[in-house]
Amino acid sequence: MSHSELASAPAPPSIWHMYRAMVGVGVFCGLLIVSVFQVTLPVIERNKAEALQKAIFHVLPNANTSATYYLDDAGGFRLLEGDGVGEQLVYAGYDDAQQLVGVAVEAQGMGYQDVIALIYGYSFTEQAIIGIQVLESKETPGLGDKIETDPAFLENFKSLDVSVRGDGSALANSVVPVKHGEKTRPWEVDGITGATISSVAIANLLDRSAQYWVPRIRRNLRDFQGEE
Repeated sequence: MSHSELASAPAPPSIWHMYRAMVGVGVFCGLLIVSVFQVTLPVIERNKAEALQKAIFHVLPNANTSATYYLDDAGGFRLLEGDGVGEQLVYAGYDDAQQLVGVAVEAQGMGYQDVIALIYGYSFTEQAIIGIQVLESKETPGLGDKIETDPAFLENFKSLDVSVRGDGSALANSVVPVKHGEKTRPWEVDGITGATISSVAIANLLDRSAQYWVPRIRRNLRDFQGEE
């Protein structure tokens, strides 16, 4: 190439211009993502709230209305009036006559692949867990996800004993997993063949949660009934 041709050739693009263009594209994409998130967030939150409400009534089948309570610093329960961020929440269920039928509690723990989140219903009269519903799970399709669909496994939670000791300090018996077909006691969880880890995880997280919540809930029964 001759000297004149070199002189007339366009100059290579400036590194600064390339950098500025890349930053501009990045800023635009970031703003777009934030904008979409802000627009969809209320819809997401509303859908989550509706799903939670349905789950409460699923695990407390005799309830028609519910109210959200938080555990206060004194160890009692107070009716939630704000958004509940950072609070430990439970959900009281009431029948048509506004009589307390039970309390729904969220719990989570590690499964085979990831965290399993669920909600369970506690009955005062039966002193038992009377239903569960998985809220979030990434267990292996066809195996671990049987915790959501296996009728025999879900039968465990129609009346899983979580009665408390005479002094009310703890559960009388721990919730324990057993091999499939070996359940003989009402506080045992009959496992799932082929999904042992997932079913054991459910039993263990229910035990941890019930050990913490059930004695507190029973000691403060009057808080949920609106009595002074």
